[in-house]
Amino acid sequence: MADLSVIKEVAEQVLAIPTLKGKPDRYLIDRVARVLRHCGNIAQLPDVHSFHIDRESLNIAVFFRDAGFARYASQEDRVARMVLADLTDEDLRDFSAQMVQEKLEGVLDMAQISKVCGIIIESGKRDTCQVEAMILSDARNLDDMGAVGLFNEFRRYVFHGYGATDALASWKRKVDYDYWSARLRESFRFDSVRKIAQQRLKFAEEFMEHLKMENLAGDLEDMLLEQQLNPPRIEELPAIRKSSRRLARA
Repeated sequence: MADLSVIKEVAEQVLAIPTLKGKPDRYLIDRVARVLRHCGNIAQLPDVHSFHIDRESLNIAVFFRDAGFARYASQEDRVARMVLADLTDEDLRDFSAQMVQEKLEGVLDMAQISKVCGIIIESGKRDTCQVEAMILSDARNLDDMGAVGLFNEFRRYVFHGYGATDALASWKRKVDYDYWSARLRESFRFDSVRKIAQQRLKFAEEFMEHLKMENLAGDLEDMLLEQQLNPPRIEELPAIRKSSRRLARA
């Protein structure tokens, strides 16, 4: 049995991205905690729990899945961030596997290191038959949906200096190009997880519609239109306005 507390400590050191303010960015560590919860619940679903699952290796793979991204995401290293822009997800998975080999040598035996690396690499392949990789993939894709998915999107928008109008334009492009529907069709291995993703996406759509309305001040426009169509009678005007009229007559 691996000492998961040691592995967690090592992973958090890897994933705590340095920032210009000197305070580590714990975004990836926070995501690991969510994905771990997703994986634990997915493993218990009726269409999954019948598989033999190496839960320990799966959890370790979750800890290090974004290690490759963290390697190049430091705000203190501009050259590394320029490299990051050209890396594919396959590249990042390979780098994450390398970090497992580098950081967990002596902590895990070679057989388990190989298993963990395999889960990370296979998790990006649609045709994988490795159940741990399938669970990890579904857990991460689910994290991109719903309220948390919007939080992740907004975080990227703010980081790049975009506002609400830009976020809405980006969302509209994704809808127009069928991006979210394609994600639902193609990104989930287990139907029960896909159903949860559909529910989360529905909430995200409703939220973005509300954001659009507020961004355009649509609720204020509706109120003004209602007042134009149904102007208040004198006796319905606020008391302060009626008092003002009596003073004016005096």
